Amino acid sequence: MPKAVWNGTVIAESDDTVIVEGNHYFARSALHREYFTPSDLTSRCPWKGDAGYFDVAVDGEVNAGAAWYYADPEPAAAEVAGRVAFWRGVRIEP
Repeated sequence: MPKAVWNGTVIAESDDTVIVEGNHYFARSALHREYFTPSDLTSRCPWKGDAGYFDVAVDGEVNAGAAWYYADPEPAAAEVAGRVAFWRGVRIEP
């Protein structure tokens, strides 16, 4: 089962991920919500749309903007709706 791990802690895990551009997108229900807080960070992908972010906090350390999502993705990226992906040192383990 794929797991998202940061700072030695599993922050998300699920057998149901969608891989887009090499990134595993986990369903929001797979997140261990106690590690996530909303971020003010935003960005725009030309084909996926506007992205929002979460900060990830584990054991007092914060990884700002380490998780992203598309609340209302463009039609070409509909498969990532309701899903969250990771970067900035978050490892995806099998």
